Amino acid sequence: MKKITSVLLASTIVLLASDVKEIKKAYHEVHWGYTGHTSPDKWGSLSEKYRECATGLNQSPINITHSIHGNLPPLAPSYTSDSNYIADNGHTVQVNMAPGSTVIIDDITFELKQFHFHAPSENHIEGKEFPLEGHFVNLDKDGNIAVLAVMFEEGEENKELAKFWNTMPTKAGEVQTLELSKIANALLPKDKHYYRFNGSLTTPPCTEGVRWFVFKETLTISKEQVAKFKKIMHGVNNRPIQPLDARIIVD
Repeated sequence: MKKITSVLLASTIVLLASDVKEIKKAYHEVHWGYTGHTSPDKWGSLSEKYRECATGLNQSPINITHSIHGNLPPLAPSYTSDSNYIADNGHTVQVNMAPGSTVIIDDITFELKQFHFHAPSENHIEGKEFPLEGHFVNLDKDGNIAVLAVMFEEGEENKELAKFWNTMPTKAGEVQTLELSKIANALLPKDKHYYRFNGSLTTPPCTEGVRWFVFKETLTISKEQVAKFKKIMHGVNNRPIQPLDARIIVD
C-alpha cells in the first residue's frame, strides 16, 4: 500500500483513496475540473504532475470501434465484500469498498477499491454515448490498475442504484457511511463479455498503463436518476474522447 500511496494516490487520491481522511484530504488538494479554466483540455498545463494528460499516447476514454475478435474469456469478478463509505469528492460520487472483493486478470489478483460514476459516459461504443458509466477501480499488490466499466442506458429505474442514489452526499467533500451487502456485484451485468484495451485514468494525472474492460451488456437507469446525479455534480463530469492512435481493441 505504501507504493500505491506514494506513486498513485499523491496525484489521483480521489480515485484510489481507501479511507475517510484520504477522501477529505483529496478534496482540498485537487485543482482541476470539467469546465472553465480547469477543463480537460487544460489539465496537462495545470501541474507538472498532470503533464501526461496532454502528452500521453494511450489516453482514456476512447470510442470503441473496429475491435478484433480475440475469443476472450468472460471476466469472473468475485465482488463479495460490502461497501463502507460513499463520498462526493468534488468530481464524482464514489463508493469505497471493504477489503475482499477481487477479480483475476492475466493470472493476477486485483482487489476492488471503489466504484464511481460519470454522466454522460466517458467511453463510447460505435460512436454511441450513454447517459451514465460506472467505473470499478481494481488494484493489484504492486499498484497496477484495472478498470471494469459498465454502461447504463435510459429506461427503468435501477433498483440497485436506488439503494444509495437518494441518499448520496450532495456537497463536495462530504463522506457518509454506506454499508450495503455485495452492492458492487449487483451493479455488474450478467453477461461478462467485454471490450479490452490499454488506456489511462480519465482524470488527472491521466496515468497510463491501465487495463480497461468495458462490458458489452448494459444496465438501465431512469431519466430521473441521471438528472439527480448531474444536479449533484452541477453538470457533466466526463472527459472527452481521446485519440486511439496505434492501440488495438480486442473483444
